[in-house]
Amino acid sequence: MSAPDAAPVVTIPEVSLVVLVGVTSSGKSTFARAHFAPTEVVSSDECRALVADDENDQTATPAAFDLLHTIVRHRLALGRLTVVDATNLRKEDRRHLVDLAREHHVLPVAVVFDVPRWLCEQRNEARPDRTVPAQAIRSQHSLLRQSAGRLEREGFRRVVALRGDREVSGATVVRERLWTDQRHRPGPFDVIGDVHGCSEELDALLAALGYELEEGGGARHPDGRTAVFLGDLVDRGPGVVPVLRRVMAMVTAGSALCVPGNHEAKLLRALRGRNVKISHGLQQSLDQLAAADGAFVAQVVAFIDGLVSHAVLDGGSLVVAHAGLPEAMHNRASGAVRSFCLYGDTTGETDELGFPVRYPWAEDYAGRAVVVYGHTPVPEPVWVNNTICIDTGCVFGGRLTALRYPERALVSVPAVATHYAPTPGSPASDLAASGPAAEATPPDDAGRHAIDLARVLGRHQLTTSLMGPVTIRDDQAAAALEVMSRFAVDPRWLPYLPPTMAPAPTSTREGYLEHPAEAFTAYAQAGVGTVVAEEKHMGSRAVVLVGRDADALRRRFGLGGPGTTVTRTGRPFFVDEALGLAFLDAFAAAVGAAGLWDELRTDWLLVDAEIVPWSFKALDLLRHEYAPVASAGRAFSAVATEALARVAARGVAGADDLAARVEGRRDRIERFAAAYATHCWPTDGLRGVQVAPFQLLAAEGEVLAYRSHTWHLDAADRLVAADPGLVRPTRRVVVDTGDAPSCEAGTAWWLELVAAGGEGAVVKPLDGIVGKGRSLVQPGLKVRGPEYLRLIYGPTYDDPAQLAALRRRSLGHKRSLALRELALGLEGLDRLVRGASLTLVHQCAFAVLALETEPVDPRL
Repeated sequence: MSAPDAAPVVTIPEVSLVVLVGVTSSGKSTFARAHFAPTEVVSSDECRALVADDENDQTATPAAFDLLHTIVRHRLALGRLTVVDATNLRKEDRRHLVDLAREHHVLPVAVVFDVPRWLCEQRNEARPDRTVPAQAIRSQHSLLRQSAGRLEREGFRRVVALRGDREVSGATVVRERLWTDQRHRPGPFDVIGDVHGCSEELDALLAALGYELEEGGGARHPDGRTAVFLGDLVDRGPGVVPVLRRVMAMVTAGSALCVPGNHEAKLLRALRGRNVKISHGLQQSLDQLAAADGAFVAQVVAFIDGLVSHAVLDGGSLVVAHAGLPEAMHNRASGAVRSFCLYGDTTGETDELGFPVRYPWAEDYAGRAVVVYGHTPVPEPVWVNNTICIDTGCVFGGRLTALRYPERALVSVPAVATHYAPTPGSPASDLAASGPAAEATPPDDAGRHAIDLARVLGRHQLTTSLMGPVTIRDDQAAAALEVMSRFAVDPRWLPYLPPTMAPAPTSTREGYLEHPAEAFTAYAQAGVGTVVAEEKHMGSRAVVLVGRDADALRRRFGLGGPGTTVTRTGRPFFVDEALGLAFLDAFAAAVGAAGLWDELRTDWLLVDAEIVPWSFKALDLLRHEYAPVASAGRAFSAVATEALARVAARGVAGADDLAARVEGRRDRIERFAAAYATHCWPTDGLRGVQVAPFQLLAAEGEVLAYRSHTWHLDAADRLVAADPGLVRPTRRVVVDTGDAPSCEAGTAWWLELVAAGGEGAVVKPLDGIVGKGRSLVQPGLKVRGPEYLRLIYGPTYDDPAQLAALRRRSLGHKRSLALRELALGLEGLDRLVRGASLTLVHQCAFAVLALETEPVDPRL
């Protein structure tokens, strides 16, 4: 008796379009439910039910498939595995799906359900919900037979046939990672540009990077770093064979990765006897390989043939491809992806000198991953929107360059000679041997530092890592443009604007509108176990961009000077320019004295802070808005008290009660005046002015805003110690939201703070940003003290009737606004640190200001 056949294994790429092909009742839907998540399966029956309330309504079929294709398109655009559950027996239906797969650069996979017709008919008749006419089953079965041999020719990259019910029910589905998917490799990496047979320079560069060259051609780094070669190892140079030996040995040993270049692709065709044009240095490779033994040439053929178009590394944070790659193609597989990786984005045309006309894809790149590429020689590597070309034309007499990742440091060695004369007028024609490049810096040119208004005007969406797309309406964009163009600082100084902050849930405690207990409870319900309550300084919000020196800021931001200090709407904070410069100089000195320049390995720092006293920035507001209220209230109370005394002397009933109410109003007026007076004091220049930093936002190479608030407050303490006259400390207390005594202690701390005249506190998750998307937690809840709220809502706000009305205030819109502005602000910081263009960075700050035009109660 023979052993039963092994259960078939259906292997599919993790990112692919799986098309189920089979007759009605052949088991497709059951198979889909057993092996895929419900969200991964797009069913024609379910789409028919969605558009017509009845999955049996065949008149709704065109609309149902229109919906099906829309869902498939959006899922593939997001890189989600998608399974199409329909009969898919007609060639034209499959063609549409294959086209969608090609459009989004995913592999189309067909799974064929070759089940006997009689079994399908039997199941169809037994279905309780609906049946298909027997003639339809026979027609479908005939179509299945016609389709079976066509699927690969139609463009399906993989076809799996399940024959018989046993194979269908017993099959196992295995998802395989794409060959480009190397996200599990965190590095560190040393990415090396186009070598082109420059073997002496390659050995010198590896040595400069710290690699130990081995007998037999390999090389290893003692610290476990991995070299990544960007292709074009061959052609033009004198050492093609030793370069190939070195790289192949390193890849085999696991100390290197390699992606193919267009020169490897052409060499492979030539070695296989294809008819190729011998040009661009191919003859040098063929001559040198002809002198090598046949076994080595066979190894070269196998090596090049096994190279994958590109590699996605370090959790998706690094992408390497010979000619670069836009974000929509990262970790995708198609002929178009491979072509882009090898040749870049060309129009198919040539210029007057015969060189390919290329689209500058990097100028439009807005992806989160660093893209490192070569292919087109450049005199100096330049960061453009988080991408960098490191082909510095070694073979043409330039340099061989490597990018250290994640350090973003460049290491170069000069060419020992001009091995191949560049064609006049080509991109390589102005290259010359030079010393190693110390660093790659953004170019100080008008193009990089110009704002593209098309990206900020009109209704548009910005995609953020925290919340996905955030929509800006056209009226909001127009209002933001008015402020930015008339009042804001130079956009090069404005990478970030701070988000608004929502109050804690409204308190029902007697005499309180806001209370810390509600904030602690809200975070406990959101799953945040530990929070920090930080003193809320009564001053003016400021964002400080400060540099170690003017040259550092000129290199990074294109403007010289010590930096800038702006308000939360992007306007210059200091009206007196000389005073603003003195403040920045003093603050930069404090950063240096605190050791933060060296610790963070940065020459610039972006800080969110409060500058006190309130009167320093709001003196006109105090004189013209707050003081008149107090004066008018006092005058009214005095007149009313005198008049009521005369009325009471005549024995008029109720006069005493009315006098008591007036006395209460006068008390509240005095408390109102005392509330703002607490936060006002005279200043002379910088004397009396203090800055209270509560978050270090970003520095070179890192968005610091993601660090815990413990770290931020400790850094602030170091700044206080460095210059206690300039930097104001921020008091705080850590609270365990699940521990009643800890919450009580936090409340007692807040009560003591506000009783002494403090504005209140901001309660934040200790670990910083918590959640993502719909689960994103409020980054902070402000809990303002009773006396400060008197300034916000008026002297008599705590009258029981007024307080009851205020407790009906709606906080939902404010909370939504706070989260959207947070996501936009952090997206801008991410883009800034990644080296994105000014337009892409400033776009986020612009959007924050645009959202501030939403109709939200400004007192919240």
